Amino acid sequence: MFGVFSVNLCSAQEPIEIISYDIKPIGVCEYQDFGPIEYSGSKVNLCVFKTKVTGFEDKEVIFSDLQTRLPVLVKRDISIWIHKENITEEYFPKSNSLKLTKFEGGKKTEEYFIKGSAPIQSAILVPFSLRNVPELKIGSTFDIVLPQEFRVKLSSIEEVTVAAGTFKAYHFTSTPPKFEIWISADELRLPVKIKGLGAFSYTLEMKKRVANKR
Repeated sequence: MFGVFSVNLCSAQEPIEIISYDIKPIGVCEYQDFGPIEYSGSKVNLCVFKTKVTGFEDKEVIFSDLQTRLPVLVKRDISIWIHKENITEEYFPKSNSLKLTKFEGGKKTEEYFIKGSAPIQSAILVPFSLRNVPELKIGSTFDIVLPQEFRVKLSSIEEVTVAAGTFKAYHFTSTPPKFEIWISADELRLPVKIKGLGAFSYTLEMKKRVANKR
């Protein structure tokens, strides 16, 4: 669908939204939403997610479907100390599959397919896709495939304080317990706090949001 990856972010419009986070215990990340763009004959949404912690940097350029918000193509540039690699993720929602290709020094080193029980989501996009749910009620659940299957539940509405301020927020939890997400309970629906509960626990806390007019 998209052919060779050649998008030039410098030539794209300015991001319509930038959200910056502190990563605790140490690190920073930034979400940039460029909105709908034309790419390879298709109209898709473009966002970029950059992560930087000690010894690790990751830049993800994510193209997603405008209607479903499911990812269709992800390009990652990863640096772990002096080791660098590039990863291409091609998503095929009709077959619930994902093709992952790794490159080092411009040469393909690995390629394999991953199959899910439903269309596979991007972990980065999950908190931001929850912003688009039309009506949220305590007890509401959503099934997400990453490709591991999760049931995400709106468990409560509570007050949460981060660097950007204090927010009344929707608190989502996952089963199995892998992550928690807090989305501001207002018209912006900002992901103000995200907590990973895996082997390497971390917490993202929003420190700043900038919205640009077009």
